[in-house]
Amino acid sequence: MKLTINGKIHEVDVAPEMPLLWVLRDELNIKGPKFGCGIAMCGACTVHIDGNPVRSCSFPVSAVQGEVTTIEGLGSPDAMHAVQEAWVEHQVAQCGYCQSGQIMSAAALIAGNSSPSDKDIDTAMSGNLCRCGTYPRIRAAVKTAASKVREIQLQAPSENAEEVS
Repeated sequence: MKLTINGKIHEVDVAPEMPLLWVLRDELNIKGPKFGCGIAMCGACTVHIDGNPVRSCSFPVSAVQGEVTTIEGLGSPDAMHAVQEAWVEHQVAQCGYCQSGQIMSAAALIAGNSSPSDKDIDTAMSGNLCRCGTYPRIRAAVKTAASKVREIQLQAPSENAEEVS
């Protein structure tokens, strides 16, 4: 089957029921998504499919319809994503194991809501567990990233207007 992952097309010959996580890690050597629980409860394996967060440990590869984005494909080659920048700024990571899943969930939230409330953040991030307990820093980083995204959104219309004139 063919999969588009981080903008590149990959052909894999695997069992249709194989979880996407194992295709990414074992077949394609994409190590950002982590195995945590295997039952979609911890969020360490979170990736995006067409921008929507998905727990790849329990998602059969045959069900993938759309482009898969992992932590490796979140930013651009020249710059980190706003969430990644905020994670560094707030020194969120402690052990770091859950961070790719946390970042992917936060990025999906902000893509759909650039002004999330504390409740919005808590709800969106509730499926991601952090054994180190960095939840206050995670919330602060999400707010910082959302603020950066709002700034970019406000600048974009004026930049487009200048290009048109």
